[in-house]
Amino acid sequence: MNDRDVIVRVAGRGEGVTADGRHAALAAPGDWLTEEGAVVPGPHHQAPPCGHFPRCGGCQLQHLDDESYAQFIVDRIAGALAAQGLSTDIRPPLISPPRSRRRAAFHAERKGGQIILGFSQSGSHDLVDLRECWILDPALFALMKPLRALLVRLMTAKRRVEINLTLIDQGIDMLITGIAAEGLEAAEAISEFGAKYGIARLSIDNGLGPETRWEPVGATITLGGVPVPFPTAAFLQATPEGEAALVAAVREAIGPASTIADLFAGLGTFALALASPAKVYAAEAGRDAIFALKAAAGLKQMPVFADHRDLYRRPLTPAELDRFDAVVLDPPRAGAKEQADGLAATKAPVIAYVSCNPSTFGRDAKTICDGGYRLDWIQPVGQFRWSTHIELAARFSRSG
Repeated sequence: MNDRDVIVRVAGRGEGVTADGRHAALAAPGDWLTEEGAVVPGPHHQAPPCGHFPRCGGCQLQHLDDESYAQFIVDRIAGALAAQGLSTDIRPPLISPPRSRRRAAFHAERKGGQIILGFSQSGSHDLVDLRECWILDPALFALMKPLRALLVRLMTAKRRVEINLTLIDQGIDMLITGIAAEGLEAAEAISEFGAKYGIARLSIDNGLGPETRWEPVGATITLGGVPVPFPTAAFLQATPEGEAALVAAVREAIGPASTIADLFAGLGTFALALASPAKVYAAEAGRDAIFALKAAAGLKQMPVFADHRDLYRRPLTPAELDRFDAVVLDPPRAGAKEQADGLAATKAPVIAYVSCNPSTFGRDAKTICDGGYRLDWIQPVGQFRWSTHIELAARFSRSG
């Protein structure tokens, strides 16, 4: 074996890379390639726990042990920073445990009298009919079998449908997209299913938006100790452990700030955790989300000003940002290019940036640092265990 045949890292899409640049699927650091290109497992190559791996597209990296998976996360972030000429202290990743994912989107299709329900196969539109899952919260996975039985009664056409499941305060919030579910039989099936399996809410979307068909009590999600009305299939951090890690990192980053701007605030994951005694301005473009946050904060009389504002079209200006002791932002995967320009010019002492895309984070970090900020540290968070999806929280402070 030559050194050039040894896998030295894992690339962004999950394939192993040798020292001389060759790529090999399902290879871990320390594996080596034979002359025929076969992978010989090394010390960091573990036996994938799930029988669906590697066909199922829900996971790409179950063959990595925890040490090499953590290193993959760090390398991805370091690479994104290096591409922008940046570097900083990257802390050890905080990785959510197996079977902790509290939200997921599945697809289902009818084949004869059977329902195929699961994730798409890796690199294909074909579905893997889930019979086990090592990432889903057990409460979500336990619904797979009864959900198939419900779909047999509701799916009349051959087209594929999408099912979103989210674990909230009252149980499971479910949205089925792509069926009509009309008539008395469908209504009875939904009611029976909801009552028997303790469903918090079941909604149907046939192209005109979600219509709630079952909701015994109002659906909520508790954030920062505050119950927040939960819009159907709304965004939520993927695991409770991931949410806690990000909130803790943001708290550490901003310190004892008394006035805080929370940008891309969503339902208030950070705003509600930081408010009282701090005063929080929360901006969010999603109408349902910001109204839910406003209602929750108002009921508890918390010092949160919720603003329905599209930060891509109307980012906060430097003059507006200067009013705050700290700025928190958690943008979508596209990052916050427009808002980063304003942040670079503000006098706010500290910025906490939460990102789900190292590449767009690196781009925005370059803009912010060029404006006179220092990137102090990054806390990686692995909520999507065994996937190539990475999240992080970072601290920027005014230098000088």
